[in-house]
Amino acid sequence: MTPRTIDTKDDDHQRSDLVIVYHRQPYEEVEEEDGSIRLRENTSPNGIVPTLRSFFADVDHGAWIAWKQADDPSNPGFERHIEIQDAFGRYTVSRLPLTAHQVREFYMVTSKEAFWPILHSFRERYNYDPVDWPNFREVNWAFAEAAAAEAAPGATVWVHDYNLWLVPGYLRQLRPDVKISFFHHTPFPSADMFNMLPWRREIVQSLLACDVVGFHIPRYAANFVSVARSLFDVETTGRMRVEDALINEGTALTERSMVTGLLHDGHKVTVAATPVGVDVGYIEECARKPETLARMQEIRDELGDAQLILSVGRTDYTKGGAQQLESYERLLESRPDLRGKVRLMHVSVSANRNMEAYAEIQSEIESVAGRINGRFGTFHWQPVALMSRAVPFDQLIAYYRAADVAWITPIADGMNLVCKEYIAARVDCDGVLVLSEFAGAAVELDASITTNPFSHRAMDQAIAHALEMAPEERAGRMERLRTQVAAYDIRAWGDAQRELLERDPGAQSKTPVQAA
Repeated sequence: MTPRTIDTKDDDHQRSDLVIVYHRQPYEEVEEEDGSIRLRENTSPNGIVPTLRSFFADVDHGAWIAWKQADDPSNPGFERHIEIQDAFGRYTVSRLPLTAHQVREFYMVTSKEAFWPILHSFRERYNYDPVDWPNFREVNWAFAEAAAAEAAPGATVWVHDYNLWLVPGYLRQLRPDVKISFFHHTPFPSADMFNMLPWRREIVQSLLACDVVGFHIPRYAANFVSVARSLFDVETTGRMRVEDALINEGTALTERSMVTGLLHDGHKVTVAATPVGVDVGYIEECARKPETLARMQEIRDELGDAQLILSVGRTDYTKGGAQQLESYERLLESRPDLRGKVRLMHVSVSANRNMEAYAEIQSEIESVAGRINGRFGTFHWQPVALMSRAVPFDQLIAYYRAADVAWITPIADGMNLVCKEYIAARVDCDGVLVLSEFAGAAVELDASITTNPFSHRAMDQAIAHALEMAPEERAGRMERLRTQVAAYDIRAWGDAQRELLERDPGAQSKTPVQAA
C-alpha cells in the first residue's frame, strides 16, 4: 500500500467510476515512534472491508468515502484525500473530518440509542429523546457531498448501512446522473417497529431514491417493502419465489416469496436479498496450518475427556450472552453427570466501552459466569472460561477446530458470520452448530440445531442434544453445512453485488441469490 497525499484544494484529481460510502476507513492508521502515520491492512482478515476493496479491481479508478475524527475540521493540515494503490487497484480515500461531538451524536447516540434497538426490535431500549437530528442530517449531507465530488459522470455509488440512511436522498439531489445502490448490514424490522422512528418518512424516502436496495435475507427485504408501502404510494413491479437455499422450514425468519421491485414517483427500485458469506478458502487454509493443529491439540489436551462448547460474539443486548449463560447454568443444575465433563468458552468482546447499555450487559455476563463457576467449579474444573477481549483470528480458528459445539444464540442478528467461520474451519467435517432461529444465517443453515433463545426449554434441549449427538449425525450435518457455506461464500456475495451494480436501473432479478 503506497499512499500519496493530494492537495485538498485540487479539484482536478481523477474522478471515480465506483464510489463506496462506508463509515470505516479501508485501512488502519498506526502511529510510529517518530510520530509519523503508517497505513496498515485491517487486522480482521475475514471482514467485509477487503471484499469491498476488491471491487476497485473492476474499474480504472475508485473512491472510498469515510470519516475521521479531527480536533479542528477546518485545519488546513488535515489530509482530506489520500491516494491508494494496492493489490486491489487504484482508489482515492476521501476522509471527512468530524468533531468528537459530531461522532458521538451521529454514531453513539442516534445510530446506537435510537436506530440500533429498533432495527433489532428491542422496543424497550429505544430512546430518541437525546437525538440531535440536525447533526445526523449534517453528517449524512457531508458524506453525500463527498461522494458527489468523487463520482465520475454516470458512476455507481454504493452506500453501506443504516447510519448513512440519508445519503442516497441527498446524493440524488446533487447528482441525478449516478446509479445509487444501498446495502443494509443489519436486520430491517417490521413496519409496526420501524415506524416508531419519528424520522421514518425522511429515511425511507431517501432509500427510495436508490436504484438498488439490498438486504441479507428475504424477510428483511419484505419488511422494507411493507414499511415503504405504509408510508408512500408505491407500486410493486415484481415478485418471485425465494430460492430453496434460503428456506429453512420452521425457522422464524423464513420467507417463501418476496417483492423484487418498487415504483415510486416514476423511479424504479430493485429490491434484493443476498446473504453475505465468509472467505472459506482463507479459513480452510488457516485451519490446516501446522501451528493451528498444534494449538488445537494443546486445547484438547488441556480439556482431557471434557467436551468444549464455544460461544463467540460482541457484548451487546442483541447477542443474548447472559441468557445463554443462564441456560448453561440450568444444564449443569439438571445434569450432574455433565459436571467436569463439559466446559464453555464464552468470548464476549466489548462493542463500545463508553456506552452505558453495553457496560450493563458486560457486568451481567460477568455476574452470571462468576455465579456458575462459584456454584459448580472445583479445584480441577472451571465450568466457564470468560474472555472479554478479542481473540486473534488465527487463535480463534484453533478453538473452532477444537470445539465440539459452537453455541451461537443471538436474540436478533442481521446475519452472524461467526457460525459460518466455525463451519468453514471444520475441515475435519466434525462439530455441531447450535444456532438461534433469529439469526439471519439460520435461513441458510438448515443442518444446524436451530433454537429459540426466548424459550428456556428450547435452549436447554438444544445444547443437550448437541452434546449427545452421535458421530454419524455430527458428520452428516456438518457436511451439509459446509456445502451450504462454500456455495455462498464472500466471493459469491461479491459476484451477486456486481450483477446488481451492473444491471440497468430498475431491471428485475430472476433470483435474489444464486442457487446453492
